[in-house]
Amino acid sequence: MKVVILAGGFGTRLAEETILMPKPMIEIGGKPILWHIMKSYAHQGFNEFVVCLGYKGHQIKEWFSNYRLHNSDITIDLKSDQITLHKNNTEDWKITLVDTGFSTQTGGRIKKIRDYIDGTFMLTYGDGVGNVDIKKLLEFHKKHGKLATVTAVQPQGRFGVLELNDEDKVRDFGEKIDNVDKWINAGFFVLEPDVFSYIDGDDTSWEEISLKKLQEDNQLMAYKHTDFWKAMDTLRDKRELENLWKTESAPWRTW
Repeated sequence: MKVVILAGGFGTRLAEETILMPKPMIEIGGKPILWHIMKSYAHQGFNEFVVCLGYKGHQIKEWFSNYRLHNSDITIDLKSDQITLHKNNTEDWKITLVDTGFSTQTGGRIKKIRDYIDGTFMLTYGDGVGNVDIKKLLEFHKKHGKLATVTAVQPQGRFGVLELNDEDKVRDFGEKIDNVDKWINAGFFVLEPDVFSYIDGDDTSWEEISLKKLQEDNQLMAYKHTDFWKAMDTLRDKRELENLWKTESAPWRTW
């Protein structure tokens, strides 16, 4: 089963980094966050990937093209211009890198990889990591029989809570709390090929149009994930993920 990864956006909220590279190539622990996502899937038995490229997509192509070279000892014979690889520390992955357009919307990017899909497939974003149990997610999807499953998570509160009385006066200050009654789209989708019919073209937003159509047709179910998930939207997020990795307490590192 193939895993499709959306990796073509501009990453404007991380402009300090994305001015030089596409967002999925921003590193956590010396490896692009895209690699962390793929490693999580591969560890659970899913190692065929289709990556939707856009902004600075050539950098992703070049990084994977040189992956074996950068992860092996090498002998270079300058006279014959031959390179011999030793101790090949590479991954058992098959990766299809598809140029889906510079400014194509998320739905349009998914539509453009249709020819590389031959059955039920997975889809996620190239900037979010989590310890989602992919096999349980897939089991949930197969059981309900709908066209689409989205993984839902509860966002963690970042701000202290103001407790107000009926006259809008501040009564007390509370600690940060989780939004226990709210759920958000965390990616980690499982989809049937018929979802392509819910995407009109390049300008179609997967989130704002296609998912809403699937919901209206009673074809969208949510798999609740109550453990770790985090998107790298800002520099603050990047630093938090980096700190988790450096302290060897990264929950998504299940391999």
